[in-house]
Amino acid sequence: MAGQSFSASSGSTSSGVAKADSPQTKPDRKGGELGRLPEWNLADLYPGIDSPEISADLDRGQADCLAFEEAHKGRLAEILAGTDGARRLAAIIKTYEGIEDRLGRIASFAGLVYAGDTTDPARAKFYGDVQDKLTTASSHLLFFTLELNRIDDAALAEAVKDEALAHWKPWLDDIRIEKPYQLEDRVEQLFHDKSVTGRGAWNRLFDETISGLRFRVEDSQELTLEPTLNLLQDPSPAKREKAAHALARTFKDNLRLFTLITNTLAKDKEISDRWRGFEDVADFRHLSNRVEREVVDALVSAVQEAYPRLSHRYYRLKARWFGLDQLNHWDRNAPLPKVESTPIKWEDARSTVLEAYAGFSPRMAGIAQRFFDENWIDAPVRPGKAPGAFAHPTVPSAHPYVLLNYQGKTRDVMTLAHELGHGVHQVLAGHNGALMAPTPLTLAETASVFGEMLTFRALLAQAASPAQKKAMLAAKVEDMINTVVRQIAFYSFERKVHVERRQGELTADRLGEIWLSVQTDSLGPAIKIGPGYETFWTYIPHFIHSPFYVYAYAFGDCLVNSLYAVYEKAHEGFAERYLAMLAAGGTKHHSELLAPFGLDARDPAFWQIGLNLIESMIVELEGME
Repeated sequence: MAGQSFSASSGSTSSGVAKADSPQTKPDRKGGELGRLPEWNLADLYPGIDSPEISADLDRGQADCLAFEEAHKGRLAEILAGTDGARRLAAIIKTYEGIEDRLGRIASFAGLVYAGDTTDPARAKFYGDVQDKLTTASSHLLFFTLELNRIDDAALAEAVKDEALAHWKPWLDDIRIEKPYQLEDRVEQLFHDKSVTGRGAWNRLFDETISGLRFRVEDSQELTLEPTLNLLQDPSPAKREKAAHALARTFKDNLRLFTLITNTLAKDKEISDRWRGFEDVADFRHLSNRVEREVVDALVSAVQEAYPRLSHRYYRLKARWFGLDQLNHWDRNAPLPKVESTPIKWEDARSTVLEAYAGFSPRMAGIAQRFFDENWIDAPVRPGKAPGAFAHPTVPSAHPYVLLNYQGKTRDVMTLAHELGHGVHQVLAGHNGALMAPTPLTLAETASVFGEMLTFRALLAQAASPAQKKAMLAAKVEDMINTVVRQIAFYSFERKVHVERRQGELTADRLGEIWLSVQTDSLGPAIKIGPGYETFWTYIPHFIHSPFYVYAYAFGDCLVNSLYAVYEKAHEGFAERYLAMLAAGGTKHHSELLAPFGLDARDPAFWQIGLNLIESMIVELEGME
């Protein structure tokens, strides 16, 4: 996603205000060590929150925005119609991009500092103050895309034949798509100015609440969210159950607040959708993703129809491995019984991912190597740190950063591979500039999931025994179910909530009912959903930060499965075509990007390729019984 990408299946989403490259040693719960876990060096953006550089850039950004408005507002059509108009407009867009890059650098730094400890008052104030100042400054830029879209279609079509303006055609086409949903300038200004005290404030309240929650797993032990969720993958059944009950208790204690946040943001979105003229609750996301509603509907239908042969079938198989007819909901991601599990040291995780990347493309591995060598990764678990994982692109004039909560499990290695995939994608697309580097969410997950697949295949090839291979294959199937089935269930939950919110507020009980309904449908009869699980919708950040984002994971996973099938049939030239696809950033539609691989996401049969791959892995596991 723009700004950050993280997996909803894990319940997700730095450190160092001025200090950012102090690696630390993280002991695991068995008394060993994961090794030196890196902390990122944010000084590549700014030296610290009190640095004169950031104050100077804030002042310059404000001045540049005001000067840009004074020079160009109300004059764009006249400029284009005048002498050398196309080249003059191209130069104006270039100036606009430079301002966006500077403002984006400041916003990225503030967001990353805040993610390092959302409970720290100094960081929270800095983050809030920066948001206020950037909102004020960028309000002077609002006119630009609105006014560009008022230029006559024929005049603009003629102008982009000029080489200078033709460079910006993908971006101009992108903003043109949004023309039917744009409002009068002063209304857009109001929406923009109130975002800080509206949606932005509720997002911040959610983040600070989640980071401040504590879960009493044992009488003498209180944990933050991330380590508590991690216990759901612990080999001990008792620990898994205690963690589930601890999560449910704390979520229930905060249910009133989470219900208020959800209702408020859903209403906020409904107001925006109504004013802009979006028909369906998810149409704004499809527009943002540059994907047709029919394509998403086909994906959702295909996955829902596949529930019985994927998640239902797998969890029935897993229950048999445990000698049960049903698994408790806290055992859904439990490690396989009688399989040795040892913590994976950071250095081993690093070498595994880099070697897997290098086996596919030395260039891809070289880019990933920089994240380790140049302190672009923040890996330790810390109190107050944002949970989950993400890759933040920052701006093309800088470089991406990766946030993890590394705890030494195989899934953590896969998460590292996933986020580095995002990072590689962001580096490759950076040459397109601040306006055309960002990739629609549906394709933003391609590199991340492909990186996971490469790493999984490398790990599987190194399996020391049939039991270890079975455990790894099962873990991959679970990850794919979490990425495809679970995300579509999340999407279904969101749809039901937002549709129902149009008729009035939803109670906490009603939200729990909807949650249990979609979870029961997607997980199947082999998962026994117990009391307390009805509150587990509360911690999913995507519902708050990026409504309807979640289907992008399923889109990306099925897309990557199809790409990987092409790769397995013909290695030659594939890596070059793949990297070229990533390097395109946001300059091409998904149909153009997939055409060199002989794939078309608009074909209903396309989704079956990815779903069939998951089923084939389940069949392979059944043969190992």
